[in-house]
Parts: sequence; C-alpha cells; structure tokens
Amino acid sequence: MLQRKNLPIVLLLFGAGLFLAFRSLGLGLGNGNPPTKYEKILHNVGEMLAEIHYSPKKIDDNFSKEIFKKYLGEKIDDQKDVLLQSDIQQLKKYETKIDDEILGGPVQFVPAVSEIYKKRLPETEDIYKEILSKPFDFSKDESANFNDEKLDYPKNEADRKEAWRKRLKYMTLERYYDLMEDREKNKGKENFEVKTDEQLEAEARSRVLNILNRNYDRLKLKVSDDDRFNEYVKTITESMDPHTTFMPPVDKRYFDEEMSGRFFGIGASLREEDGNIKIGSVLAGSPALKSGEIAIGDAIIKVAQGAAEPVDLTGYTVQDAVKLIRGKKGTEVRLTVKKTDGSVKTVTLIRDEIIQDETFARSAVINTPKGKLGFIYLPEFYADFDNPKGARCSEDVKKEIIKLKEQKVDGIIMDLRNNGGGSLYDVVQMVGLFIEGGPIVQVKDREGKPQIYFDRDKSVLYDGPLAVMVNEFSASASEIFAAAIQDYDRGVIIGSTSTYGKGTVQRNIGLDKTMGFLDPNSELGTIKLTLQKFYRINGGSTQLRGVASDVNIPDIFEYTKIREKDNPDALGWDEIQKADYTRWKYGLDLGPIRKASAERLKSNPLFTTIHNNAEWLAKQSDKTVSLSLKKYQEEQKKNKAIAKQIENQNKLPHELNVDPLVEDMKRVEAVGDVAKLERFKNWLKILRNDPYLDEATNVLNDMVTQTNLVYAKVNKN
Repeated sequence: MLQRKNLPIVLLLFGAGLFLAFRSLGLGLGNGNPPTKYEKILHNVGEMLAEIHYSPKKIDDNFSKEIFKKYLGEKIDDQKDVLLQSDIQQLKKYETKIDDEILGGPVQFVPAVSEIYKKRLPETEDIYKEILSKPFDFSKDESANFNDEKLDYPKNEADRKEAWRKRLKYMTLERYYDLMEDREKNKGKENFEVKTDEQLEAEARSRVLNILNRNYDRLKLKVSDDDRFNEYVKTITESMDPHTTFMPPVDKRYFDEEMSGRFFGIGASLREEDGNIKIGSVLAGSPALKSGEIAIGDAIIKVAQGAAEPVDLTGYTVQDAVKLIRGKKGTEVRLTVKKTDGSVKTVTLIRDEIIQDETFARSAVINTPKGKLGFIYLPEFYADFDNPKGARCSEDVKKEIIKLKEQKVDGIIMDLRNNGGGSLYDVVQMVGLFIEGGPIVQVKDREGKPQIYFDRDKSVLYDGPLAVMVNEFSASASEIFAAAIQDYDRGVIIGSTSTYGKGTVQRNIGLDKTMGFLDPNSELGTIKLTLQKFYRINGGSTQLRGVASDVNIPDIFEYTKIREKDNPDALGWDEIQKADYTRWKYGLDLGPIRKASAERLKSNPLFTTIHNNAEWLAKQSDKTVSLSLKKYQEEQKKNKAIAKQIENQNKLPHELNVDPLVEDMKRVEAVGDVAKLERFKNWLKILRNDPYLDEATNVLNDMVTQTNLVYAKVNKN
C-alpha cells in the first residue's frame, strides 16, 4: 500500500486539482433534492473510480448488470436459500440502473433489496426451525452439491424448503458422525454417558439449531441497512479490481490499527464461545488487568461508549465486538459482563495504548551440523504512519539483523510466508539492507509514467548468504522484496511455484470533498483505490504472475484457486523497460543448489505426500456430498487418512535445533504475561517441526558452501 506521506508531490497536486475538477463537473441528483448520505458516498466513489483508478471499467449498463448479479449472489444471499426467483425478477428493474445511481442518480436499489430481504429472513428462520424439529433419516441414498457458483435461486417456497432441508441434513450428518465417533472412542470410560443413536441424532440437530440461531441473531440484530449499503459500495469498488475497496470509518480505523500494530483499547483478547463473546486473555499492565474486574472467561454482554446507550452484543462476531471496544486514547468504554459465577456487572475502563508486538519482526538461531543460521520472521510490512516514533518493519528487521550478526550466523533466512504486504516505503528500505544501493522497484500510474524507487545508501548491513521463504500467500510488498533480491542475484527464493501475484499500489482517500479528498479519515468513509502498478527492476510486473521461486518445494495449496490470477476482476500482466542496475558481485550458480534440493525432496516421502494431497485438496471445493450415513462414513474414512497425512506433513522425524535469542526470551518473560510467553514458546515449537524450514536450512547451508568459494574467487581476482 502507498501512504500519503510517501506519494510524489505531483500526485498530491493532482489530488488537489482533482477536487477542483470534481467541483466543476457539478454532478448532482438533478431532482432538486439534497443528496442523502448514501448518495454522497456512492457519487463520490463513482467519481474517484472514473477519474483516478489505474484502469477503470466503463460504468454503463453492462457494469450495472455485473454489480446486480454479484451483490445479490455474493453479498446478500450467497447460499441462495433466502431470496426466491420471483424476488430477483422483482428487482430486475434495477439491473441496468445501478450505473445511473453511481453517476449521480438517487440510491434505490439497496433500499429495495433490504425491504425484500427483511421480509424473507423470518420466513427462512421458520423453515430451518421447523425442519430441525424432526429427526432426519440417514439411511436414504441422496446427495447434494453446495458449490455456491452452481446454485440458482429457488423457483418457489417448496424449492427453497428443499434446499434448506438438504443443507441442514448435511450439517446434522457431520455432527451426528462426530458424536458417534466420540461415543465409540470413549465407550467404557468411567463417567462417560453412552447415548443411543436417536439421542445423538437429536443432539446433532440441537447443535445445528444453535449455530443457525446465532447466525440469524447476527442477521437480524447486527446487520443493518447501513451494512447492506456498505457491501453494495464494496461490490462496486472491488469489481474494478480485487484491491480497490470501500471502508466505513470504523473499518478504516481497524485497518490502520492492523497496519501500525498500535491501537487504543482495554488490553484483552476476545474469543467466541457458545454464541457469547468472552475474554480470552488479559494483557499485563493493560486497563483490563489494572481494573481488577475483568477475568478470563467473562462474557461481554453489552458495550457502551461513555455515557451512551449500551449496544447489545447478541449476534456480534469477535471482530464486530473488537471494533466497538477500541476507540480513541483516554476515552471511556463501559462493558456489561457476565462473570463465571453468573453475576452481572458493569465495568468502566479508560482506553489506553496497546502495542501488538507479536505481529512485529522477530528472530531466532538455527543450529545445524554445518553451522549456525539466522532466521527472521516477518508477518507483514507494518508501519505506523501517524506516529513518527511508531513501529516500522524496516527498522525492526534492521535490529534483528544486527542481533543475528552478533551471534556470528553463517547465513540468514527471511521468512515472508503468508505475508500479505503493507508499506511500500519500508520494503524499499529493507531491500537496501542487503544491497549496495540501486533501484528497488518501478511504479507506474495510469498515465504510463514509470517512477523508480531507489535505495540510495551504498552501505550494506548484511552481505552474507540470504534465503527468502515465500508461498502463494506472500503478496504485494513481499513480492517486491523477493523480486528485487532475485533480480540482483542477492539471494535465493524458496517456496511454492509462485507467490500470490498482487502487483498493484493502493492509496486511502477520504470521501470528503470539502477536504479535497486528501484526508483519509472522512466521516463518509474511505476508498482504498488502486492508483498504480509496480514492476520489477527487470521490467516485468508481479501482477498476476507473482514471483517464481528459485527453489521450489511442493505446497499443499499449489492447485487451489486462491491466487490473484484466479480472480476474474484482477488486472492483467505487462512489462515496461528494465531499470539500470548492477547484479550482486557474489551471485551464486543456482544449478547445483536446485539439483541438491530436488534430490533431497525426491527421496523425502513427506513432500511426495504433500504433492499428491495438493491435487486432492483442490478437488474438494467442487464435490457432491452424500447425505447417507453409510456413504458419508466411507468418505470420512478416506478423508481421515488423508487428513492424517496432511497433519503429519508439519511434523519432522527430527526436531530442528532452534533457539531464541537470550535477550528476546528475557524480554518476553519480564512482561509477566503467561499467555504471551506460551505463544512465544509455541512459535519456537512450530519452527522446530517445520519441514519447509528444514529444507530452507539445507538450501542455505549449500549456499554458504558455494558463497565461500565465490568470495575466495572474487577476492583473488
């Protein structure tokens, strides 16, 4: 993501000019009525998309039809078991009018959808309650396919009820089977109550009923007309490209908090349990702990902002509740909690700064028979743009490198697996830690003018062997880092065949015209808008294609459709002129390194299993399921065997010798947070049993051997 402070001056001036241009357009409703909040938001979003999106689709009747289908089929009724075909037919009059709403007309589609939806919701609630009141017959040989893309809206009440019956029967069958397995496993144990098949079937239906009731509580009590409108705007923005989106103010604040690792709250983690939002852990030194009135297991019933009316959390998810509890520093939040002894009390807390340092960079040392290796874990390219003294990943990684150099490691592994990206500025700074200055990435706007981002610091913090671990979830800034390291021949990229493939740059723009759209925190909301694409210094885009690994390791998600290229709204791949750069003078010959890794993987049954199961997993999303107990049991027997194999994939026959740095362990222990210490120890345990890290250490050791020879040769010449 590209933040305002890192934008070229020309773009900021363009934003101010754009404000004047929008004013001169004078787009309005044309009916003499002042625009509603919905209309202000939608019209401003429409103007933004048309005027400054990198590659906007034409907002016309075809676009309108696309939004009509997506909104109803993906946002409102994705399982197609609430609305009827007659409802869709009734709404058809808006199918070619959505573009008119975006371009200045009155907002009518969403209110019409809400009216019908709120009418159908209690009808379907009655349907599932009626169906779940009677036992299912699992001896019947019938099947169902719940692939959302292949479902159609029911023709009538009878079709809708039948769709519900099959879905509920399958949900009950899953739980009935689990209960039967549990009975078989625990039969004969002291104090274990052996229930009949009929009792287990009734219990399974009861569990499904509880799940549906919680979901419908959310739909009735939490999801509002505003929420449905927000999803409408998101459907429009995300149809331009997957990374352009709309954020209401509360979502924008949550986004900033996740990016910065800093927020203002009470210092307690939440979990959902039996339909309740409960306290999962309490942070040492936090307002929650200092109050002495909040304990693990307490259920939060209501949340109030200061003296305002409390909001009932019935139907809320954990993330919904988190957004209510967080707020501005020094403000008051009142929690109505139900204690574990059943008593109910209201606790008043003052929000304070909470640092999520567990999402920051951290390191460890891997001791191998061939030498000592450093490991740096970076979950995201975080940056606190509102606080000059706040956390920045480039600075934190720099500190970790210094710590590892003090340990005299022979090489470093940078783990960017599952890292979805973040700050463009920081990835440029981070690559600069490993090279002698030069271009890092090229960025091009819709006018086609590429700009090169440079590392201008000629010094190199770390010049030893470097391996970068990636997978199909490594995206955006992770791909810029991996691509630059690869193009410079500075290190070896290890992982799945390719990374995610997000090669676009977004900027947050507030929807307030009076501020010239330059304040990203508008009360109307914010649009995260794709303004640019980035390109490797070799000229190729990472968009769609991602970064291909130098050393490929079989991955369980290899054939699953989860990358950018699998999204029909993704922007295309292209290339521009390469930048002028000089490759790393100690570049390695990848041939022997690849060959050695391939030989190890070939003789490792674990990775053969992963490869075979990757194909199996990809086929599971489009599969007809049986509603017969006998056939379901047979399927589960096969699935369990494969699931067991997949589970064992993450366990090595021997543990890696991974040690935390002494100062890191002391720091975690000094906090006095038992839960945090356990999470840190668990992270180390996962590393010690990680087969991908095991192979990465083998590759890095091969690199160390070859690097020593290259250093000797270069220095001799």
